[in-house]
Amino acid sequence: MASEAPPFWWEEPDWKVLALSPLSAVYALVAGRGMRRARREKIDAPVLCVGNFTVGGTGKTPVAIALAQQAKRMRLKPGFLSRGHGGSFAEPHVVDAHHDAAKHVGDEPLLLAEHAPVAVTPNRAAGARLLIEKQGCDFLIMDDGFQSARIHIDYALIVVDARYGIGNGRVIPGGPLRAKIVDQLVFTSGLLKIGEGTAADAVVRQAARAGRPIFEAHTEPSSTAGLAGMRFLAFAGIGHPDKFFDTVRGAGGEVVLSKPFPDHHFYAEDELAELAVTARAEGLRLITTAKDAVRLRHGASQDFLDRLEVLEIDTVFELDHVPERIIEETLDAWRQRKLRG
Repeated sequence: MASEAPPFWWEEPDWKVLALSPLSAVYALVAGRGMRRARREKIDAPVLCVGNFTVGGTGKTPVAIALAQQAKRMRLKPGFLSRGHGGSFAEPHVVDAHHDAAKHVGDEPLLLAEHAPVAVTPNRAAGARLLIEKQGCDFLIMDDGFQSARIHIDYALIVVDARYGIGNGRVIPGGPLRAKIVDQLVFTSGLLKIGEGTAADAVVRQAARAGRPIFEAHTEPSSTAGLAGMRFLAFAGIGHPDKFFDTVRGAGGEVVLSKPFPDHHFYAEDELAELAVTARAEGLRLITTAKDAVRLRHGASQDFLDRLEVLEIDTVFELDHVPERIIEETLDAWRQRKLRG
């Protein structure tokens, strides 16, 4: 299985979707009501949420990093709020990028921590206070948590993948939506379409009709040095591994063999051994994502890590002024919130 999400979520609705529709209806009702009635604590700093409508990877983390970099250029001190997928800390914890393991804080927080302080905790209000009081952060970027966080969001930027869109358009468990689009759009400040494809066109039109600004961006490798003409065994445990394999090809590498794993996958010793043996037997180089690499830091042998190529990606906005606009609108919303008390 290439992802934790069932394959039928990304296909035309079939009998499975029909059979699950009563459960989807109940889930949608509860999720929508939860978003409308949630009591959200107001934080003493601007809060920008980078979220998505669906379960599964849409490229939120590189977007959050790009916005943090812009915040720094604007002389702000950003900090990230993350639940920390699979993390084990009971209390709010500031991530140490050099010593913390992914199994303790999650993989995405380790990537974020290379760019700004990160607090991992399901209690994002407590995490926010920790970043403000102990790290001196004056601008908070929440990676995910759009539907569930119990803090006030000044600007909600929703990321949608142009290739996959919102899948079959059904709510969990019949599809990947976390709530009905109409319920989620009420709390959406702007929509960011990532990549090429037409799968997101319908939801983009729906957001535009609701008066939400539409932005566009794409991802590209941070560096393509040493990739052109090289033959790879590519592996990835992310939401949509095929996107990574295509990125390697786009950077000039030849993906001779590809091995997808579930999102956030922690690699067993025998899996790594099989990858290494196969690559050696076929005369291939190993390559993976930055997200997979942070999970491997405390699980793979040094020999495996020495042989591993890591392809990092950046989010590039189609219009250069968009990141600054998003941050300025977040700041404006926060100022208005402060004036209202």
